[in-house]
Amino acid sequence: MRGGLSGFFIFLACIALGVAAIGGVNSVARAISTGVATEGQALLGGDIRFELNQRRAGVAERAWLESLGQVAESANMRSMARLADGSDQALVEVKAVDGHYPLYGRFVTEPALSHEALFGLVDGAHGAVAPPILFERLGLAVGDRVMLGNQAFALRAVLVNEPDAVSDGFGFAPRLMVSLDGLAASGLVQPGSMVEHTYKLRLAEGTGNAALEAVRAAAGERFPEAGWSIRTRLNAAPALSSNIERFSQFLTLVGLTALVVGGVGVANAVRAYLDGKRAVIATFKSLGASGGFVFAVYLAQIMVIALIGIAAGLVLAALMPFVAGAMLSSLLPVPAAGGLYPSALGLAALFGLLVTLAFALLPLGRARDVPATALFREMGIDAKGWPRPFYVALAAAIAALLAALAILYAEERDVAAIFVGAAVFAFLVLRAVGWGVQALARRAPRVRSTALRLAVGNIHRPGALTPSVVLALGLGLTLLATLALIDGNLRRQIAGNLPEVAPNFFFVDIQAHEVEDFAALIAAEAPGGTLQRVPMLRGRIVALNGVDVREIEMPPEGGWVLRGDRGITYSATRPDGATLTAGTWWPQDYEGEPLVSFTAEEGRELGLQLGDTLTVNVLGRNVTARIASFRQVEWETLSMNFVMVFSPNTFAGAPHAWLATLTDASATGEDEARILNAVTRAFPTVTTVRVKDALDVVNRLVGQLATAIRAAAAVALVSSVLVLSGALAAGNRARVHDAVVLKTLGATRRTLIAAFALEYLMIGLATALFALAAGGAAAWYVVARIMTLPFAFLPQVAFATIAAALVLTVGFGLVGTWRVLGHKAAPVLRNL
Repeated sequence: MRGGLSGFFIFLACIALGVAAIGGVNSVARAISTGVATEGQALLGGDIRFELNQRRAGVAERAWLESLGQVAESANMRSMARLADGSDQALVEVKAVDGHYPLYGRFVTEPALSHEALFGLVDGAHGAVAPPILFERLGLAVGDRVMLGNQAFALRAVLVNEPDAVSDGFGFAPRLMVSLDGLAASGLVQPGSMVEHTYKLRLAEGTGNAALEAVRAAAGERFPEAGWSIRTRLNAAPALSSNIERFSQFLTLVGLTALVVGGVGVANAVRAYLDGKRAVIATFKSLGASGGFVFAVYLAQIMVIALIGIAAGLVLAALMPFVAGAMLSSLLPVPAAGGLYPSALGLAALFGLLVTLAFALLPLGRARDVPATALFREMGIDAKGWPRPFYVALAAAIAALLAALAILYAEERDVAAIFVGAAVFAFLVLRAVGWGVQALARRAPRVRSTALRLAVGNIHRPGALTPSVVLALGLGLTLLATLALIDGNLRRQIAGNLPEVAPNFFFVDIQAHEVEDFAALIAAEAPGGTLQRVPMLRGRIVALNGVDVREIEMPPEGGWVLRGDRGITYSATRPDGATLTAGTWWPQDYEGEPLVSFTAEEGRELGLQLGDTLTVNVLGRNVTARIASFRQVEWETLSMNFVMVFSPNTFAGAPHAWLATLTDASATGEDEARILNAVTRAFPTVTTVRVKDALDVVNRLVGQLATAIRAAAAVALVSSVLVLSGALAAGNRARVHDAVVLKTLGATRRTLIAAFALEYLMIGLATALFALAAGGAAAWYVVARIMTLPFAFLPQVAFATIAAALVLTVGFGLVGTWRVLGHKAAPVLRNL
């Protein structure tokens, strides 16, 4: 160790980078999760929240809630805000609040005004506040008026901070906050309107977590058919927490991939170091040292160096929560809690140690058994091939332990298992690709070009760089190619295919007495369009076959159906385009027990069969229906698809609104603007969603997410580049000898540069082709099998992958080659 760390800088960088990635990602995730838990009351807007769909709490329910503590009531729905002259309009997420809002957190407006000043009725207009984006979209200023339903609202302030916004979920439109009285005056809330009524409670100071669960249990016992969704401050933002967990899991696996790629660099560094210590090892053995002694000496040294790299990585990881907290403060609704997270750092350190051991054991095992005579004859450490079976088995056991830990500590173990399996498969296949390239080069016909002949020989020569370069660069490029193809296909689907098959508009909250007049207006405004309309209610599945869904372990795939409320409808006849996969449709005049048709894929994922029963809560009433059929649904068309379609007698007499879509392939942007304006003027309480606008929002989100993911995945590529540069540097000693001998025999600098460039070009091209094949297969599986979307191989991704591989291999290779060619011949020849 007194000789310094020369030759180990790539080793240190690879270990530090991988450990920093794993420890940092997990530390940041824990920091955000801690922030969510700490700010639970403010994020939720209360200690506990009760949410009802399409109805307000009854007298008895409200009285019981008020007996528990202070109650703040709010209502959420989508609607259209339009200018007073009707010249423009925009979709908004309406939130109506009472005078108690907010119970926790800071509600900030500019200017800061009281509740009455913000929302009160003045000169025939109720007050409202909105974020800057709505002012910009409609060209408004503070003091201007907009129409919401049948009521005028004056925009009295700009919304700066809505403390409980994250608990309300993601919105496709800007927020418009009004009072409950203002919402009632707008006429938007009609029987069957898609509105969520929320009751947030502030309990007595010091109320513990056990008391929150007791309140939840009491609510179920006291009002078994209320159908309300209950959430406590302990789970204030489940969607945010779940997304953080998923994202951190993905980044942890990416970090582990970077660490495994770095392991190749560890193996190369150890092999090169031991190769330079041949005389020392030979001397040890000549003086009577055993192979075990040699193994122990250098293992101790390698582990000390690994601990230095791990320590450097842990320092970077420990700093990440503080850096992320500052960088993400404007993007996250909750501050990241800076601090040290020992479990996250410990896991990263353990991964770093295991990777070092797994990749260092094989070259150390070889050094143990090489005889002193072979070392003195200048034969390399690799001359004997594989080490003893004990070392191979030990390295394999450590690799298996590494994979098991990665799966065990993952939130979604099946995803982690697939990722780890794919990484192991890619690792093995890349080894095979490297050997295959060497085998092809060995059997290649002799060519006249000296440079090409030298290049082919260098690919398959003993100690060639081919296996290391293919393995190191291939893993990083495969990961990036996979992510790029998934991202490209999603963007292609959203921007290209979906608009071609999706309807132009969704119309929500059409009242029953308006349906015919609404249809007449659409027929006049869009004579070439197709209008589809169905009755629409909201319901929550509360039981399957009589078993409460809270007692059912939700599967990762179809579990989303059981979370929250779903849109439901009824129909006497089978919907157009619906394909039954099992069962039959009920007669048109059916009057028997309630029946339901369920989507086939989700039914299979939930384990449902024909004849099973499900119970849904609609408008505070539990309704049990028997599954009569399963239907195939193509969600990607964005048509009016429902998980559940009931027989008409199920909801006889229940108040409800209607949902409609308009599809007109010939409609231009001007036509859509005219239709939107006409509907908003004639039916101010109908919410109109332009599908193109919604797809634009989704496309932007997908783009931002893809950029973040690819930036994180670039860590693996950085490791690949480090390993590549290390492998090339390790081969420079042999290259110096080659270059000197060839120059002595008359080879020109130009010939040698051409030979080395062709060698790197062929290796890089082989690596890129594998990365494209493996990345294409992985992306196809995700897009076609998991997302069930059409898949296309994108030429631009292929070009970028090949270009990256060639630039990296040829670029780094020629940089090293230029240094090699600068050596003087005499000193080298004297030592051959």
